[in-house]
Amino acid sequence: MNLLSKVIALIAGLLFGLGMMMSGMVDPTKVIGFLDIAGDWDPSLAFVMGGALLVFTPIYLLVIKKREKPVCSREFQISSNNTVDKRLISGAALFGLGWGIAGICPGPAVTSVSALNSSMLLFIAFMLAGMWLGIKIDEKRSALA
Repeated sequence: MNLLSKVIALIAGLLFGLGMMMSGMVDPTKVIGFLDIAGDWDPSLAFVMGGALLVFTPIYLLVIKKREKPVCSREFQISSNNTVDKRLISGAALFGLGWGIAGICPGPAVTSVSALNSSMLLFIAFMLAGMWLGIKIDEKRSALA
């Protein structure tokens, strides 16, 4: 990774983290309130997502889509796997279950590390354990195939 790539990653990460903190997306109670559409629903995070789309869409259409290659790479790295299978569905369900129970997902959790919140650090530890377990399950499944 060259210096330009690192600088762009740093700026993007700082903007992402700042946006997460300012919008309240790192607050599990705010996220749970957004997900509770049948109860005391808090639609404010929809405005965060809508705002992100309003900023990103013109940039994508006017700049990114017209590029033949990214700024810091020889080619775009886009997955060719469009398969919707049992693995994808079960992974999405587990992700959604965890997000709904905890009110937090990986991006906001990592952003929250700066606050040294013990609950977030515990969440991240178990998230990493779950990722490791997923890798081990995939390895075992591949070995049996």
